[in-house]
Amino acid sequence: MRNQWTNFYTGSVELKVTGTGIERFVNDLVRREIYLWDMKRLEDGSISFNMNIAHVHRMRRVLRRHPCKVAFMKRTGLPFLMRRLLFNSGFLVGFILFLVALFLLSNVIWNIEISGAKPETEHLIRKELAKIGVQKGKFQFTVDGSDEIQRKLSHEIGAITWVGVELKGTTYHLQVVEKKEPKRPVAKDRQNLVAAKKAIVRQVIVDKGKAIVSVNDFVKKGQLLVSANINTNQNTAKSEVLVPAEGKVMGEVWYISSVEIPLKTHFSVFTGKEYNKRALTFGKFAVPVWGFKKPDYREYVREESDKPLFFLGWKLPVAYKTITYRDKKNVVREYSKKEAIQKGKLTALKDLKKELPKNSSVIGQKVLHEGIENGTVILSIHYQVLENIAIERPIIQGD
Repeated sequence: MRNQWTNFYTGSVELKVTGTGIERFVNDLVRREIYLWDMKRLEDGSISFNMNIAHVHRMRRVLRRHPCKVAFMKRTGLPFLMRRLLFNSGFLVGFILFLVALFLLSNVIWNIEISGAKPETEHLIRKELAKIGVQKGKFQFTVDGSDEIQRKLSHEIGAITWVGVELKGTTYHLQVVEKKEPKRPVAKDRQNLVAAKKAIVRQVIVDKGKAIVSVNDFVKKGQLLVSANINTNQNTAKSEVLVPAEGKVMGEVWYISSVEIPLKTHFSVFTGKEYNKRALTFGKFAVPVWGFKKPDYREYVREESDKPLFFLGWKLPVAYKTITYRDKKNVVREYSKKEAIQKGKLTALKDLKKELPKNSSVIGQKVLHEGIENGTVILSIHYQVLENIAIERPIIQGD
């Protein structure tokens, strides 16, 4: 017996046969392999049955040989349903547009919630989010992913230590941890200021305590600079008063930096040209929706990003994929010896400033050695730096 469930997709009709020789007509249909089902004998002597719509033409040819009449009672199945939908195309179009609108609205950013931030910090975060395109009304698949948003916010806003970004439905939830300024340490009752490194003293500024060194003095590491012991009366030892020494001693400190600059360098740079392809992915299968040609770049970097799509809060097995091709070219940079030396000086100075303490300044530099080995300029540079060399040292019992 043929599977009846396939009849819905192919379509079927219910027929009523009247007249004489009905049984011979039915037997003739069966002999010609025309499948019939739900056959019934009606009260008036006629017969009703169902048959596949694809066999109607064969049935008509058989009917011409018999003195019977056939009437179509009912039509069922997908073909007739599609025909009725076409007759009611306005309803069909409206239903499709409703589903499309519902799908699009399910992938729009409707709200952005920020918790754990002060009002001024929240204002900065919302301003930065608007700058990178994360705003109410934007489609979720057109903005960066949560990890990328988190990275950009952490990099651009110095007032936050950490920010967590999570997309729930149509709302972005941001959990912020702000930086807390460390409490200023309480000054110890008794402390001296000593030299952190060897230097030549250029300036002495004492807020509390007694200066032990003078300008142009050479000091070594650990040498006393400002004493906490103030003698109010030189003739009486009991008149000594201990205070927490405070101030700064600016000293000239020496650094030697070495740097190597190749005369010829090969590297790749982006030209600024890019080509985007977009597709809808169903598992490993992708349907292109934009950008069908292959970019004509000789060399490029290919980047992919997948954004899942949602419908009424449910994650669909469909993703919006963006493929970006960035044009790049190989460049050979060549320096003359003079240019390489100048570049080396700038590089060495930049690296030195990263290691110097705050409020330091470079007051002099001198090239100690320069040479070329295997196409590379090698420099050794001596720097004179003015910085605060005073550090605190507590006075313990017995000092």
